[in-house]
Amino acid sequence: MNIHVLAFGIAKEILGGSSVALTLSGTNTVYTLRQQIENQYIGLKRLTSFMIAVNGEYASPEQILKPGDEVAIIPPVSGG
Repeated sequence: MNIHVLAFGIAKEILGGSSVALTLSGTNTVYTLRQQIENQYIGLKRLTSFMIAVNGEYASPEQILKPGDEVAIIPPVSGG
């Protein structure tokens, strides 16, 4: 299954753009997506944390991804 992943903040720099396309095989969960994207973009592992949102809502690791889902990487933010 092909997934289009949007990136924001520092994640955009790590991925080299505002979005990437990934092909998932096997179980298509947020957890497997996270593993794959961390393996492809090692810089994500250096972040203290990041969240994954699916269709505008924070997603749990066991959430199943479906074709057409909007997936986004939300890096840690700080304010002042």
